[in-house]
Amino acid sequence: MEETKLFLIVYFAAFLGVIPPGLVNMTVAKTCVERGKKNGMYVAIGASVIVLIQALIAVLLAKYIFEHPVVRRMLLRAGLVIFSILFIYFLLKARNRKKVKHSTKKANANSLFKGMLVAGLNLFPIPYFVALAGAMDLKNTVSYDWSMSIAFALAASLGSFTTLYLYVLSFARIEERIESFTKYSNYFMATLMLVLIIITLVRMYNT
Repeated sequence: MEETKLFLIVYFAAFLGVIPPGLVNMTVAKTCVERGKKNGMYVAIGASVIVLIQALIAVLLAKYIFEHPVVRRMLLRAGLVIFSILFIYFLLKARNRKKVKHSTKKANANSLFKGMLVAGLNLFPIPYFVALAGAMDLKNTVSYDWSMSIAFALAASLGSFTTLYLYVLSFARIEERIESFTKYSNYFMATLMLVLIIITLVRMYNT
């Protein structure tokens, strides 16, 4: 019963957390545009696998991170470096005037690994799920044994995949505007990285 309750809460929390345009879901949409729907699905699957691992790590480290501010600061510094690199990458890619052509290449393992790589670079799910795990155990009544931890991780992964799958389905709406979508999505991603850099700096200052 407790596992079911936890599963549903985490599932919807993960589902809602991926709805706003971000690194992973924009990558899924862009892959659908540039390489076809099947490759976009592979990216979504690869990203969901990493989310499962991130959620499991978050559960196992939740109490430790809350009790050790030094670890929190280390995660923020790592995130700052990654977001800065991604900001430069997307900004340069957005300024590239090369015309983007729609492709229907056969889905392959490269798209799967691409999804895993992009999700791995996105550090936000870990603190997000750490905070969620901590919020659900404010009264120290939740015992995160292996069954609860696995239920938490599976719910996070499936909730994220559901939203990413919706991005794949919405691919048809942007298919007719391939070039403009790719260009402005890169600008959007660069702006998003800049916002994340500012947020990380603020958090580092207040930590």
